[in-house]
Amino acid sequence: MRYDVLLFDLDDTLLDFGMTEHNAFRLLFEEYGLPNGFDDYLGSYKTISKVLWDDLEKGRTTLAELKVERFKRLFTEHALNIDPIVFGQKYIENLGKEVHMIAGVEEMFANLKNFRIGLLTNGFKDAQHARVNGSALKNLFEVIITSEETGFQKPQKEIFAYALEKLQISDPSRVLMIGDSLTSDIQGGNNFGIDTCWFNPNRKLNHLDIQPTFEIHSWNQLAEIVNTKVLEVKL
Repeated sequence: MRYDVLLFDLDDTLLDFGMTEHNAFRLLFEEYGLPNGFDDYLGSYKTISKVLWDDLEKGRTTLAELKVERFKRLFTEHALNIDPIVFGQKYIENLGKEVHMIAGVEEMFANLKNFRIGLLTNGFKDAQHARVNGSALKNLFEVIITSEETGFQKPQKEIFAYALEKLQISDPSRVLMIGDSLTSDIQGGNNFGIDTCWFNPNRKLNHLDIQPTFEIHSWNQLAEIVNTKVLEVKL
């Protein structure tokens, strides 16, 4: 049996988040009169942010707390007199203006026929919807589900249950989760009991006890997996 429902992650799967983050930060620090802020503070920010996103995946913090706390810690570390609440909101707004498609994505979707397509992201609602709507991905997804809207995040089972309920899918064997993160996308799919495909263009070694059903290194490989047999019945 193969799949007729494909769930995609967004950041670093379909859209380049590194470029998005770079531009959003650079412009925001310039607005605050810190033209060198990106170079001066990005290293600290990435360290702080990784800890908090890991905490989010493990249920130790919430997305609302993360939104402010990452900048609160950054500004405390560097003795900057900036309101983390205001800065955090402006950062989200800047993220929403940045759309950078990963190579091969448009061609990949052009080669996918007769599939139901959904988006499942741990990002912030306003930023993620704005980026999708500003891209060639607009109108592609049957559902766009963010962790901010559901109150759950990958790898929690609940966000996958929410997605399948929205799609009115009762048979998880029809669904394939596709994303770049082993700990979020792949672990989440494994937790819920759906097949997974790890998008790994840089051919990173997997040192974790998390095994995807498939691994691909370029988008043209996905069609080879999902087009093998498409389910005839659509519920």
